[in-house]
Amino acid sequence: MPVPPSLWWSQLDATSPRPSLRGDVDVDVAIVGGGYTGLWSALELLRRDPHLRVVVLEAQVCGYGASGRNGGWVSALFPASASTVISRFGLDAYNRQRRVLQDAVGALGAAAAAEGIDCDFAQGGTLSFARSALQEVRARNDVTEAARNGVGEEDLRWLGADELRDVAWLAGTRGAVYSPHCARIQPARLVRGLADAVERHGAHVFEDTRVNRIVPATSAQRAQVITTQATVTADYVVLATEGFTPALARQRRAVVPLYSLMIATEPLPATWWVDYGFEHFPTFNDERHLLIYGQRTADNRLAFGGRGSPYHFGSTVEPRFDANRHVFTQLSESLAELFPTLDAAITHRWGGPLALPRDKFPSVLVDHESGLARAGGYTGDGVTLSYVCANALADLIAAPGQDTRYSSLPFVQRPPRRWELEPLRWLGINAGIALATYADHHERRTGAASRASDLLMRLMGA
Repeated sequence: MPVPPSLWWSQLDATSPRPSLRGDVDVDVAIVGGGYTGLWSALELLRRDPHLRVVVLEAQVCGYGASGRNGGWVSALFPASASTVISRFGLDAYNRQRRVLQDAVGALGAAAAAEGIDCDFAQGGTLSFARSALQEVRARNDVTEAARNGVGEEDLRWLGADELRDVAWLAGTRGAVYSPHCARIQPARLVRGLADAVERHGAHVFEDTRVNRIVPATSAQRAQVITTQATVTADYVVLATEGFTPALARQRRAVVPLYSLMIATEPLPATWWVDYGFEHFPTFNDERHLLIYGQRTADNRLAFGGRGSPYHFGSTVEPRFDANRHVFTQLSESLAELFPTLDAAITHRWGGPLALPRDKFPSVLVDHESGLARAGGYTGDGVTLSYVCANALADLIAAPGQDTRYSSLPFVQRPPRRWELEPLRWLGINAGIALATYADHHERRTGAASRASDLLMRLMGA
């Protein structure tokens, strides 16, 4: 059974795959997808009602998707901008959502620790470095706008170059925006630990179990999941397939699978880290247009990723897309630019799809009549959002009709907007990637903003 070739998976002890589902079963909740969303949902449902009969069905192995391959950021970031959230739902809803996400960072770490999961959780915050005059303007504007929305300096603030020297440093740094609401983890250890925890709480986890069809409930029968070898009948069927969702029937336009790729160095000596800091393991990126993200791992490697891989026509997901030589080269060059004294081998290269909704809002939906439920669409911010959405989903199923801290979030029970037909989405998404790439190149070369950055903002709805 294949596992993704990430640094994170290479650090796991060898484990035997769980058996596949062989016979028909009748349960209260069937969860399709053995990543963070599916496993947190199972765990939170069983915490609310230990007597529930829950099964998790995973096509490969738990953590095969983004949950076992991501950048390891437990962050309070939300994919849609603050201004977008405020314009749709109001300032009060935005701040309530922001506080839930901020609290969820520590809550996730505590929940993992309570289950005995050692995932290298270290809440050192996150830094978005400004490495040019234009980047500094963007960064300072972000802080100013956040303050107007009620975000205090305890949650987001600008660190000047002098103050930053004691925290972390990248080449050419002029300062950075700092938030304490982020932790670094080893993501594969978290997802594999969650799978074990779900079983300890009484759920059944079946790997190597491919779902062919999901049938909604009718007045004559309950919802069903049709797998290759068996049928699961349930009161609720939860779809938790994230970037692999378009492969299911009638889900081609639900989200777009967008590829994000990563590299990792060999462990670096403590003497090397003296020049750059990161002693408390803050995650980091910078203010360029094409997203990058990194962390100092528990064994002192640099794990570094970014976007730039193209969207594939028809929302196609294939293992061969997990690698892209050009993007890997760009990541290596960016890493050398950020850390000029880096002289270390790149030991791991990997990638995988994440789920991009049309409006960048995640969704949690539970239809009590059809018995169908779903959660996902995290646009790369899924480590924390999966925990939050799983709690919302568990509240909606275990306590229908009751507003809770999670179920009353503005994006919960809000149907997502579907993507355009091809070739429009192929053209639009890849145009956005090209614009971001060109805007960054123009800024590095000239020190001035380009028209491409304005076009990119319009394309993204900003």
